[in-house]
Amino acid sequence: MENRDGPTLEGISQEWSIQGTLTTECLHIRRYELGDRRAVRRLHDDALNEVGAHLGRGLWDEDLDEIEGFYLKSGGEFLVGVLDGEVVAMGALRRISRETAEIKRMRVKPGLQGRGYGQTLLDALHRCAAELGYSTLRLDTTVQQRAARRLYIKNGYREVRRGNIGPFECVFYERDAVA
Repeated sequence: MENRDGPTLEGISQEWSIQGTLTTECLHIRRYELGDRRAVRRLHDDALNEVGAHLGRGLWDEDLDEIEGFYLKSGGEFLVGVLDGEVVAMGALRRISRETAEIKRMRVKPGLQGRGYGQTLLDALHRCAAELGYSTLRLDTTVQQRAARRLYIKNGYREVRRGNIGPFECVFYERDAVA
């Protein structure tokens, strides 16, 4: 039975032990809260600037100014990963249709990438998608975001096409088995 009111968040608001390079760090994954707005925007800007994929503010990222309506109240989800009180990771699900959702805004703070935080967040989004009743997930990323592309392929996403979004060449992926 599908749950279109949103995931119960059981299993989402929990700590995940991620092996860091020198120590074990706990990443706490939870649902976005209004107080996260500035941290989410900063993480978004910093992560895209790091890979040269930021166009500045515009209509293409207006969803970040209305996360509640765009994601949380529209059959989707928006999660943040918190480490030592700081939002260091984020990712969202956006409803496309009854069966299909799109993974959006996957970001990990530059300098903390490669530690498994992206995988942890993607796993949580997959659980949310399954709980919300989605059977297909889609996403896109720029060709220069090689680490993201490897993450998606490793998790069963297949390339379905390429195209441009603004000045960026992008790869579009899809995954049919959500859970």
